[in-house]
Amino acid sequence: MRRLAPAIFFTALACAAQTAPPRPSSDTAKSKIVIPPGTTILLALTRPVRTKTAKERDSVYAETVFPVAVNDQTAIPPGTYVEGQIDTLTRPGRPSPDAHFQIHFTKLIFSDGYVVQFPAFPSLETAPQPTQTISAATEKLTPRAQDVIAAVANTYVEVSSRSDVLLDNGSRIEMILQIPLRLNADDVADAVRRSNHAPLPQFKSATQCQPTPGTPGTSGTSDTVIPGTSGTPDIVIPGAPGTPDTVIPGTPATPDTVIPGMSGTSGTPGTVCPGPPVVASDPKAQKYKESFQMATPFQVSGKPLPAGTYQVTWQGLGPSVLVDIFQNGKVLISAQASVVLLSVKSPADTPGTRANPDGPVSLQSLRFAGQTFALYFAKGTA
Repeated sequence: MRRLAPAIFFTALACAAQTAPPRPSSDTAKSKIVIPPGTTILLALTRPVRTKTAKERDSVYAETVFPVAVNDQTAIPPGTYVEGQIDTLTRPGRPSPDAHFQIHFTKLIFSDGYVVQFPAFPSLETAPQPTQTISAATEKLTPRAQDVIAAVANTYVEVSSRSDVLLDNGSRIEMILQIPLRLNADDVADAVRRSNHAPLPQFKSATQCQPTPGTPGTSGTSDTVIPGTSGTPDIVIPGAPGTPDTVIPGTPATPDTVIPGMSGTSGTPGTVCPGPPVVASDPKAQKYKESFQMATPFQVSGKPLPAGTYQVTWQGLGPSVLVDIFQNGKVLISAQASVVLLSVKSPADTPGTRANPDGPVSLQSLRFAGQTFALYFAKGTA
């Protein structure tokens, strides 16, 4: 099917995602909690995005729906407020009936007033590696460029072009961390205590559309017919011999009298509101094909490859995708990677590498000229 049932899909995904593989760890014994890149956090909008007024740079307000756990310790409790901003917005219409949002997030606000700002242009980041465990021993990882968005949502919405809201109150969207998120453990613990007994709000639809019933028509009345008379013939009385007959004229016939009936009325149709917006999976699932050049030998998934020009293909914008690396039309290797969204277009094709103690360097990342996304390969596969 082109789209999945969003409620089932996102609820199931959130339950699995909040444990956020890989298994993260606490930092510096109780002072810090680190949530690793690649973690998916399910949010519910607390303010709608309206069709007529929505535009790029508008603020987005939401709250977390499920807890995010780090080593069996709650790192982000449900009900934590999240603020963001719309980067790009495509409204439904031709050729696509879907709305598409890219949203970057700016801050988390915990129930105890603890505020965590997402860096607009992070100066020290690590690649979102699904198999990597963040710990005190791995703090000194290779920094990543400053163009990676810290936390982002790439959201598609199945919505009628007649709808007055593109995202309604309570709409579920996924925030994906693209860098490690470091939290103060004491502030988090205080927020968890405060939120333990706080019920999540019941969201009411923000649509202003109200359906109206139609009015029934009326049936007409049939014509009324008053029958006419058939008339009477002349009466002839024969005369005596030599005298003419006496004729008594009859009465002429009369036609039926028709009284027209009343015509009925057709009534008026009611108005029907479009269905509510539904967050959906990527309806396009575009296939991407890019190329890159390596000046020195390198390896991917432990397989050594010589210097040269290569092509890569993958499906959709992830965040997790399977990448085929091939040369001269032949697939050489398939590797798991994360699609990372960038704040600016890359000026050139740029491969990133990771040094190895022995052997050639490993392919760590790929940026492509003119694109606002990059591929980051998991440490265990590159």
